[in-house]
Amino acid sequence: MTKNDSLIAAAITGLLTLVALPAEAAKAPLVFCAEQEKCYGVSGAGKNDCATSVSACAGTATQDRQKDAWIYVPKGSCGKIAGGSPTAASGAKTK
Repeated sequence: MTKNDSLIAAAITGLLTLVALPAEAAKAPLVFCAEQEKCYGVSGAGKNDCATSVSACAGTATQDRQKDAWIYVPKGSCGKIAGGSPTAASGAKTK
């Protein structure tokens, strides 16, 4: 085998490895490092994780720090965020 043949073989092997890696990664289970909790009143406009009182979809909060919009944060950290609450503001409906 010549030097060029070896380089070509190594390049092909590398490309095949790169193609196979994403398929293997997709089979791996998702693992969360910490428990999560909902934190209301801290998401940016359009950055909420799920429903609000007027919408059933993620990413539909119409204003920053909307009281009925929430995001997931590591458990125990919501109370450390200014304006954050683990429960929806009184009067806000949740879905």
